[in-house]
Amino acid sequence: MDQQPRLSSVMGIFQHHLYELSKGMRPLVLMTLTGETAPPVVARLKSAGIAHYVHEACHTRLNVVFGRPAAVEAARRFMVGPLCDLSPEHDFMLGVLLGYDREQQCQRYLARAEAAAAPAGPGAVEEHAVPAGPVVIH
Repeated sequence: MDQQPRLSSVMGIFQHHLYELSKGMRPLVLMTLTGETAPPVVARLKSAGIAHYVHEACHTRLNVVFGRPAAVEAARRFMVGPLCDLSPEHDFMLGVLLGYDREQQCQRYLARAEAAAAPAGPGAVEEHAVPAGPVVIH
């Protein structure tokens, strides 16, 4: 298979992401790329002075995260393993930073948090913490 058309389409998508960043549409972008398509993207980010982080998604793919420096640093701190293993809170943060619909991210967070809090399996006993005093919600 010819690699040039694939690289050309990746660079076109990359250019679109750079445009969105320049217009403030989102503070962070994540592109999952192959080992062949990641180097030109990373080289362009370096030459443009754009904050970025390269995270190994698996043996054949890399997640290239780029955008505003604080957003990149925040993502770098919690992207320490496979994205499917992110906590519900980190998954929520990443989705919001990437510019996903906030209401859908809230729904996704609530579903993931509920699933994470569910008992481990048949016969599992769910433990509930009893607050020591009154709980005030602002």
